[in-house]
Amino acid sequence: MGLKDDVLDIKKEFQEVKNQSFAMDLLNDYKKQNKRQFVIIIILIFAFMALLAYTIYLLNDIGVEETQETVSQDNENGSNNFIGNDGDIING
Repeated sequence: MGLKDDVLDIKKEFQEVKNQSFAMDLLNDYKKQNKRQFVIIIILIFAFMALLAYTIYLLNDIGVEETQETVSQDNENGSNNFIGNDGDIING
């Protein structure tokens, strides 16, 4: 019976090692997957921050453009006419 017990013990140890290696393989795979997910999350956070910064830049840039309008007088004495909202002409 000693040999049969030895064979059963070896078989149990082999199963434990086999199960343990499979568990370790799974843990290593999960570790790699978690690392990849962490990197992807960091990249997405930076992309979102860049998009937010660009949006703020665009919103602050709208309406800042300054235009200058040149007005010339058409007559010699320097008085121009102004037509008000009610249609009255005011001589300047």
